[in-house]
Amino acid sequence: MADDDGVRWPEEGQTAVALEGTGPVVTRGAQRPVPIASLTKVMTAYVVLTGHPLRPGEEGPRIEVDREAAYEAGVGDESTAVVTAGDRHTQRDLLELLLLPSANNIARLLARWDAGSQEAFVRKMQRAADELGMHDTTYTGASGIEVTTISTAADQLKLARRAMRNPVLRDIVASREATVPGVGRVSNSNTLLGTSGVVGLKTGSSTPAGGNLLWASEIHTGDRTRLLLGAVLHQRADTTPSEGLAAALEAAHALIDGLRGRLLPVRTEG
Repeated sequence: MADDDGVRWPEEGQTAVALEGTGPVVTRGAQRPVPIASLTKVMTAYVVLTGHPLRPGEEGPRIEVDREAAYEAGVGDESTAVVTAGDRHTQRDLLELLLLPSANNIARLLARWDAGSQEAFVRKMQRAADELGMHDTTYTGASGIEVTTISTAADQLKLARRAMRNPVLRDIVASREATVPGVGRVSNSNTLLGTSGVVGLKTGSSTPAGGNLLWASEIHTGDRTRLLLGAVLHQRADTTPSEGLAAALEAAHALIDGLRGRLLPVRTEG
């Protein structure tokens, strides 16, 4: 669906976009709470880094892999990272496993490390959401696998704005891959990185949630760089996670290109 300026907005689900420094948020589609799948992990990382801040270049404390996280790597139909009980990984390493390959078992491990239990951590997630004004968001787990974790595109945009101010989180989500000692090389599930100025943020997909993408694209105008931020939710819901994610990536890419075409100055020869 193209507007009068030729911008292709997703034809289904819901969308929200904003250009940093301009204030207004533009939305399309009914902003009703829907499952967000692994977009949840942006809040997980945000809460962990709020309680255990890292400076750029810091690795942070070493965190021991418990038996639960090791066991969860080999069971169920989830996105996980293969880790070994008793091994110790830095906080930075675990955040990379959380945000790049989107490992559910690592999300729950970080929750237990931070708050003692996933339940206690979820309460911290909800408090953080309330503080950010995300009043249509409910978190029920650290990974996003729960269909009861719901939000809107507009609410997720509020989180994106705050999350991208953290230099460590921003650096991780801009990475196409990382090498984690004891685990190996992992790749970012956000295949838009490096195209159309995209420097983040997070994918999420499941059958009930459809495909979701929280994204950030850099806009260079003169000597200034600004972030164009957006959320695309509920694409091809009730299909397969891979089909939903492909639809979200395609819809977001077309939207980003259209918006950048309106924002970037036109260059002429001569």
